[in-house]
Amino acid sequence: MAESLAPLSFPADGEQAFHHALKRAAHAYLADDHRYANSRQLLTALLLTLLCGSFYAVSLMQHTAWAFVGCYFVFVLTGMLLNVMVFHDATHNALFRASWANRLVGRLMTLPLGIDPDYWRVRHVQFHHAYANVEHYDLDTEENGVLRQSPFQGWHRHMRYQHLYWPMIAAISLPYIAWIFDWSDRLGKTPLKAKNILPGRNGWAVFLASKTCHLLLVLVVPLMVFQGNWTTVLLAYLLSQMLASLWVVFLLLGTHWADAEFYERPETGLMPHGWYRHNFATTCDWRTSPRWLHHLVGGLNFHLTHHLFPGWSHRHYPALANIIAELAPQYGMSYRCIDYRELLRQQRKFLCSMGQAPHVTKTT
Repeated sequence: MAESLAPLSFPADGEQAFHHALKRAAHAYLADDHRYANSRQLLTALLLTLLCGSFYAVSLMQHTAWAFVGCYFVFVLTGMLLNVMVFHDATHNALFRASWANRLVGRLMTLPLGIDPDYWRVRHVQFHHAYANVEHYDLDTEENGVLRQSPFQGWHRHMRYQHLYWPMIAAISLPYIAWIFDWSDRLGKTPLKAKNILPGRNGWAVFLASKTCHLLLVLVVPLMVFQGNWTTVLLAYLLSQMLASLWVVFLLLGTHWADAEFYERPETGLMPHGWYRHNFATTCDWRTSPRWLHHLVGGLNFHLTHHLFPGWSHRHYPALANIIAELAPQYGMSYRCIDYRELLRQQRKFLCSMGQAPHVTKTT
């Protein structure tokens, strides 16, 4: 049975002045613009979609295993780029003004990966964004017995090596979401049960249709059309899904591990600090090199900025990050922006630390 999670609240904690200053500066920057995607972003999304579809079609025309696998991999890779650069903004209703348009884009963009966009949106927005690094509430860091992601989780001896084997966990993360998390959510085995997502028969129809379309797209049609061994298609599917998963997790997860704080669920339901201080304590921004690469990663390197402005298109993140960096010290906030090498170093340090046996705990 799914655990019911009572909402947590954040005290004002003297953050009102920073809040008002940040909002004034952000809206002054926006001026006559808007917070959604612009025509350049939409054109990029269209071109990427055409590229994704083209490589899919070309892969089906190949006659050798290597040519098929190469084209198929680019198809999945561009599908992942669409998820990072387009679907993520749509999840936060920051791509289009109309919610229905954002949800439609989500349905289409997630077909190559098999993830249900509605369940992922609720996990991401209503749990991760609301309660980053809070035990039991941030579903991205749920205890799993394989990777220890907070000091409040159980320890097992094999976790001494988690800093070495974690890329394999990263590689199966997105397939795990598609085939374990989605079904657990759908069957009411998780806290998402209370959210009543995709209710009734129509909800089941949409959910099953998306899963079926994914399998038809990435497995059934290639198996029927490609004139090669079926094992080639299966291996292409598994390897491309795993590599795409590895790539996106490398971009995301370390931002909540790098010198970040973790919190237990407060018995009173009141967090020990305000919402802004919580976000500054649990994530950071990191710099791409060269700088223009932030477009390719959907602005997710500006991760703290994204948490403070989740409803803004990622095209605004560089300017918003500059505003945060200027205002934060004036109001006692600790803004962190590190380079990617430092992010990886701190990520490894964190995994090593969590992999050490706690002084007082029951081990297995």
